Amino acid sequence: MELRHLNAFVAVAEELHFGRAAARLGISQSPLSQSIRALEAELGVRLLDRTTRRVALLPAGEAFLPRAREALAAATLAADDARAAAAGELGRLSIGFTGSMTYLLLPVLAKALRARLPRLQLELHGEMLTPDQVDGLLDGRLDLGLLRPPLERPGLQVEPIGSEPLVAVLPAHHRLARLDKVPVARLENEQFITYPSHFRSVVHDAVAATCAEHGFSPRVAMEVRETSTLVSFVAADAGVALVPASAQLMNIGGAVYRELLGATLDVQIAIAWRSNDERRLLTNVRHIIRDELETLRAGESRYTTPEHLDLRQIIF
Repeated sequence: MELRHLNAFVAVAEELHFGRAAARLGISQSPLSQSIRALEAELGVRLLDRTTRRVALLPAGEAFLPRAREALAAATLAADDARAAAAGELGRLSIGFTGSMTYLLLPVLAKALRARLPRLQLELHGEMLTPDQVDGLLDGRLDLGLLRPPLERPGLQVEPIGSEPLVAVLPAHHRLARLDKVPVARLENEQFITYPSHFRSVVHDAVAATCAEHGFSPRVAMEVRETSTLVSFVAADAGVALVPASAQLMNIGGAVYRELLGATLDVQIAIAWRSNDERRLLTNVRHIIRDELETLRAGESRYTTPEHLDLRQIIF
């Protein structure tokens, strides 16, 4: 069943006049009549009662008209969807976020992406360690990862997009909590809550390297995977921790954040995707992520402006 035949029928059915219908379609009456006859022949029923003086819908035509309109509308939507998909404006993406980036970038980017690509279907996964994201990218569960380099894996493209310092997380009543900036060396005898070492956590390694710069190794009380759990243990007075500065967006009663004095190591954030994934949609999303990070750096984000935190100091 050809769309041009359906279009011809709907025009005649709505105008009830071949001349007006032909003018509406921008064709002559002869091909219009041929389309109607071809459609009726294909259906095996008459749709219109037409004489030299009038055109009227037969019962079969009345039943067919709403379905014909639906078919034409569906065809239009299908064409629109195809064009939108080709332009990278339509589709589904699964995105992973590492640790503290869950609390800063996940809500910000989710809002920005939905505002700029309203037909994008997002599947967001927070608190994913970098190795888990790498596995997800390689096996297809993730399309894009916001993770922490260094990372060298065949089949993946990695683009650094920023970095942030480490900060101390202390129990609110801790003796060092009264300081605005905590010297790293003052933490030597503390019990540390850390990210796991056996999952090759980049932040775990950065914490160890920061402590090593000041002549000690952290005394690890426990290892946890999720930033929220780590800060909760600190709030419960199980130890202290060093976390990326973006974790300060997570407010858990009983825990306070303090800048570090003497720390020189920053942790990077990067976006990663499969090297062979050349979808326009993925390219558009990467551009939006970069744009939104620029607004965060400038303190001009429309999607998050916590008054207690200067975002310009987090991602630079």
